[in-house]
Amino acid sequence: MLDDFFVRAVLAGVGVAIVAGPLGCFIVWRRMAYFGDTLAHAALLGVALSLLIEVNTTVAVFAVSVAVAMAMLALRRTDTLSTDALLGLLSHSALALGLVCLAFMTWVRVDLTGLLFGDILAVSKFDVLTIYAGGALVIGVLCLVWKRLFAATVNPDLAAAEGMDPDKVNIIFMLLMAAVISIAIKVVGVLLITALLIIPAAAARRLSASPEQMAFFAAGLGIVSVLAGLFSSLNFDTPAGPSIVVAGTAIFILSILPWPGSKGISG
Repeated sequence: MLDDFFVRAVLAGVGVAIVAGPLGCFIVWRRMAYFGDTLAHAALLGVALSLLIEVNTTVAVFAVSVAVAMAMLALRRTDTLSTDALLGLLSHSALALGLVCLAFMTWVRVDLTGLLFGDILAVSKFDVLTIYAGGALVIGVLCLVWKRLFAATVNPDLAAAEGMDPDKVNIIFMLLMAAVISIAIKVVGVLLITALLIIPAAAARRLSASPEQMAFFAAGLGIVSVLAGLFSSLNFDTPAGPSIVVAGTAIFILSILPWPGSKGISG
């Protein structure tokens, strides 16, 4: 019989995987892995601010992630620096600022390892509820904007010519990314969130014949990664968050092997 904390960990991990898989497909298609990493690093600053002003961590992380995303959009329009330079600037600045803020708050005991690499075995019932409520909202919005978001991903100019607003859709996409990062931080931590977004989607690409199928497979492979990682962590006494990512990496390696009839989708 599994303990309650392990059941909560499984439920939390599965919930995050279901949401991260489809959204991760757009990160892969748009080649925005570094942008996801930037928002993930900004999450640590959100945690620090939540402790400083005593607000809900999920809300604070979401707010900081949105602020960083909007700052990225604003700075990119100035043509001052290249996109990758801006991402590097925002990513490391937010991470360093978060660490400095935590260092100044000597009255607060912070499990820095848990923040960086996740502490899925410590999730509460409220955390699980937050993951599924927030995840349902993200999936619902993603379904509503799927066609417009995919069109803006494939060809922004053509999407604009057909009456769509790529900029508006991109903002919605960034808000969805911020939401997923804010609910996933406790599961895999700041440094591994991007891996949970990208690895299942990357593994699903070669196994899929359509974008919708890839999104479905990405969620499924994410769930398999979570289950395999958690049970290996239980059996071998390894850190749960990194174990989930290692399991996902193993699945990705299997997906790129030359299986008969497996071509995947391009992009």
